[in-house]
Amino acid sequence: MTTALPVLILDLAGTFAFAISGATLGVRKRLDLFGVLVLSFAAATAGGIARDTLIGATPPVALADWRYLAVSLLAGLVTFYSHERVERLRNPVQLFDAVGLALFAVTGAGKALAAGLGPSGAVMLGMLSGIGGGIARDLLVAEIPSVLRREFYAVAALLGAACVVAGDALGWPAAASTIAGAVLCFALRFMAIRRGWQLPVVGGRRPPRR
Repeated sequence: MTTALPVLILDLAGTFAFAISGATLGVRKRLDLFGVLVLSFAAATAGGIARDTLIGATPPVALADWRYLAVSLLAGLVTFYSHERVERLRNPVQLFDAVGLALFAVTGAGKALAAGLGPSGAVMLGMLSGIGGGIARDLLVAEIPSVLRREFYAVAALLGAACVVAGDALGWPAAASTIAGAVLCFALRFMAIRRGWQLPVVGGRRPPRR
């Protein structure tokens, strides 16, 4: 299966970022090496598999191209044996998750447009691509998925994908709208983490942050 180089680079970068977030969470949950690698692979590829399946690109590139498996396993091994260094970063799970979220949201939207989906479908598929890895990662360790308990998670992915679609409608170069969408998504998610931005909830109060 062939993949355009710019999309491949963004995909592999997102795969690496999500894989580190999954592996770091696996280490925190005291999983063994196999468990960490499984969690790393699931977090890294779930969004891309969902994206490709929904646009009819089968088999999904994450399963057809050995580089995706290699990148996710490499990230898992590095995290497992160097977890103390990874943990020195502030909120490493959420930080790498934000990178993966942004990259998969924009590649998902771009692939959807290339497959002939309309603007609304492309935006929704971009969001789904972004949040898929985090959902798979959290469910495998029996946690409520981040999309349901973290502020500006799916919203950030949705806006990043919308930026790509808007750029396409306005005739922007694909690279410009992709970069703008990724930066917007990451910035929103990162600022939400740092400043505690929250969406409204019933009663106006949230459970304590973990």
